[in-house]
Amino acid sequence: MAKLMVLTLLGLGLALFRDHRASYLTRLNAFREVTPVELPNCNLVKGIETGSEDLEILPNGLAFISSGLRYPGIKSFEPDKPGKMLLVDLNEEAQTVLELKIIGSKFDESSFNPHGISTFTDEDNTVYLLVVNHPDFKSTVEVFKFQEEEKSLLHLKTIRHKLLPNVNDIVAVGPEHFYATNDHYFTDVYLKSWELYLGLAWSYVVYYSPTEVQVMADGFDFANGINISPDGKYVYISELLAHKIHVYEKHANWTLTPLKSLDFNTLVDNISVDPVTGDLWVGCHPNGIRIFFYDSENPPASEVIRIQNILTEEPKVRVVYADNGTVLQGSTVASVYKGKLLVGTVFHKALCCEL
Repeated sequence: MAKLMVLTLLGLGLALFRDHRASYLTRLNAFREVTPVELPNCNLVKGIETGSEDLEILPNGLAFISSGLRYPGIKSFEPDKPGKMLLVDLNEEAQTVLELKIIGSKFDESSFNPHGISTFTDEDNTVYLLVVNHPDFKSTVEVFKFQEEEKSLLHLKTIRHKLLPNVNDIVAVGPEHFYATNDHYFTDVYLKSWELYLGLAWSYVVYYSPTEVQVMADGFDFANGINISPDGKYVYISELLAHKIHVYEKHANWTLTPLKSLDFNTLVDNISVDPVTGDLWVGCHPNGIRIFFYDSENPPASEVIRIQNILTEEPKVRVVYADNGTVLQGSTVASVYKGKLLVGTVFHKALCCEL
């Protein structure tokens, strides 16, 4: 009888393992192959070799780029070097990359590990750059003031909070006010791996201000990119492993109400919003297994999608760029400026194309 019980339990365990493995591979889109979609006049941005995970373009064409992310389980070509913030002027025909100097005695550059970024421009045209940072693989949000003439970042503040344990991306709605995605619930590496494998969908979105911090949305299978509509009325959240982008209505008290969701055949990462048209530009991973299990002989592909009229009953979704990893590996973000498309990657290069 005891042996029969043991065999039954083992059988149940194996069945559960098979079910979760199948779900895991489906969530990672493990069997997707990419059909290339090319754009005219694409060039790799010289000086970016170790990632351009997130980027933000100012109205004057200056682009901030976070580079050198070290993320558990993800490839890094320079795992022993700190990350950096880069600046690219998209008004130049041949883009040159400048590393922004960071000023501030209390900021530890040796442990700088930048991830998602967002800007906020004050009424006096002061530009604040908010950067998700993972020093020692923890999570903070660093607040900088951009000093354009000096091409430097003045460090103003480090934000830590118990509701910001695994921050992936942020969208600034004030100098120290933002929505943030936490891509995991657990902080322990072992538990995080099981959370990912089992698809627990426990990640969540937080609103942060100096006086109030609150979970505003939850139940995500790896909450990833986040952004806001040009009129400030809607918040967009990408759910990486569910292949969805969610639209939330934002209220005056900063709470969020779910409005609609869009499904995709790709892992949606960071979201950029065209300030003029309101179109969403999304960096995507067609096959997530190649991101989490890197093989230089079979590298991760890149894909950029554009979503027009997302608030209507029939949004228009189009793949604007796709590459099988030959040119660009592991795209995470895409943004446009005056007919140019800038595409960033989690650990590889950056690409600039003409639309």
